[in-house]
Amino acid sequence: MMKMKRLVVLAALLCVCDGVTFGQLCSGNPGNSKRLTDRWGSGSYGAKRGNRIHKGLDIVCNDGSVVYAPFDVTLHGKLIVYNNQDYAAINEGINLRGSGLCFKLFYVRPDKTTGTVRKGERIGVMLPMQSVYPGITSHVHVQMCDKSDPTPYF
Repeated sequence: MMKMKRLVVLAALLCVCDGVTFGQLCSGNPGNSKRLTDRWGSGSYGAKRGNRIHKGLDIVCNDGSVVYAPFDVTLHGKLIVYNNQDYAAINEGINLRGSGLCFKLFYVRPDKTTGTVRKGERIGVMLPMQSVYPGITSHVHVQMCDKSDPTPYF
């Protein structure tokens, strides 16, 4: 009986997210174009990064661009991306929840870190990625809280 209850709960959770699609994340990129491969690597989920695997999806966003709520979201605090002072210029992000999803946006200076934001409203601004990774395709890194692949939502 307990296994059946877990299965029903899991199925209900899966259904909450069915059909969820991220709206525009970044000004200047209405179609949420993904970062392709550049000299720093690929922006795809699962891409190799030396001895590790990329656990997010990179969405193109020019340095200084406005970042928007992809759907109605609740803000759940600022996050620190790196434990290395060399990356201080881009070492911010935000935790969000909405439409049955829990996710993080890296390289974004949030306007606020709690409360709710409606789809299309400003969340913050893209940090100066070129100052840390010259020549990279600047991007917002989208990472699911459980580190699963966010690609199906784009």
